[in-house]
Amino acid sequence: MVVFAGQGDARRSMELLWRAGPSPRSAPGPKPALSVDLIVRAAIELADVEGMSALSMRAVGERLGRTAMALYTYVPSKTDLIDLMCDRVFGELRADHDLSAGWRSAFGELAADLWEFHLRHPWLLQVSYARPVLGPGEFRMQETVLRVLFATGLPAGQVRRLVSALLNVVRGAVQIAAESRQAAKETGLSDEDWWRARSAALAELAPDLADRYPHVARLGEDGGTPPPAGVSYLEHEARLSFEAGVVVLADGIEAAVADAC
Repeated sequence: MVVFAGQGDARRSMELLWRAGPSPRSAPGPKPALSVDLIVRAAIELADVEGMSALSMRAVGERLGRTAMALYTYVPSKTDLIDLMCDRVFGELRADHDLSAGWRSAFGELAADLWEFHLRHPWLLQVSYARPVLGPGEFRMQETVLRVLFATGLPAGQVRRLVSALLNVVRGAVQIAAESRQAAKETGLSDEDWWRARSAALAELAPDLADRYPHVARLGEDGGTPPPAGVSYLEHEARLSFEAGVVVLADGIEAAVADAC
């Protein structure tokens, strides 16, 4: 499921993101007044726990003790709500990565923050970067990433492409980690149990597997490090892949900086 941002009316969507439009008035009654911020916060909490598939105006309204129709006074559509959710969480990313020891150390910190950020909000992985939100939170996130990458001294054109490269490394790896958690939750079967059952069947049905696929068999030569308690093997491997990707990307940036000198 891929969700594209920016599908609502352009003017109204931008007014909501930048809080520049007229403020809607809540209907009188004993319940506390709704607000755009309250609705967005409830939607994020819902999506963080239950995923993007559970997100609807009705579900958010129920979480707030209101009807879906009451929410439409503040947020015109679900697509506008997703824009607002994205922009809100983008603003969480810390912006003070320490550049005193050079860009590479800050780059590692930034990458680690992006990993934790996406794992904290896994529904964000379903929102395509093909259409940016263009809200203050997203611009703040871009400013945070660019502050570190421009410290390399590389020109803007290269930096622009490095932003995409970094986000691709992060999102590609963290998606595996997030899906590992989701698979265990939805199927009731851990990664370890799933692999154990299928490995036993595979060994019986294809005993010559290593001879037929020798390069694949080589991957098992290094058992690696066991995952920390409470972390699945697949999530652990995804984290290691992410860290390896960040190192390789940083090495490439260093080479580009050296070539530019």
